[in-house]
Amino acid sequence: MRNFWLKTFAGIPLENYFRHLTFGLIFPVIFFLIMLKGHSFPINAIFYCIINTILYPYSRFIYESFVNFILGNNMFIVNALLLLLIKTFTITLCWAGAIFIAPIGLIYLYYLNTKYQS
Repeated sequence: MRNFWLKTFAGIPLENYFRHLTFGLIFPVIFFLIMLKGHSFPINAIFYCIINTILYPYSRFIYESFVNFILGNNMFIVNALLLLLIKTFTITLCWAGAIFIAPIGLIYLYYLNTKYQS
């Protein structure tokens, strides 16, 4: 069982995990600031925020793996504002869907780590 946890949840390098976790914390901070203004959130929405924030790095991992597979080593030169908007959209999409996307990332990490250990 310990081997399973190491191959899945510990499969991402720590610096990548914390980098993505930092970006994933943007949304709970926004919700917290809204709550400070007097608005309330149901407990299940708070639970959803916590789960999505923890799973966001794995969601982002599978998204980046998929994009790297599709695009390969191609480099696109685009407007910085357009790139920033696209990145913001993908970060939001990966965070909002992390509870659904991250299990795919964890399965993929398990597969990759099992393959590399063999």
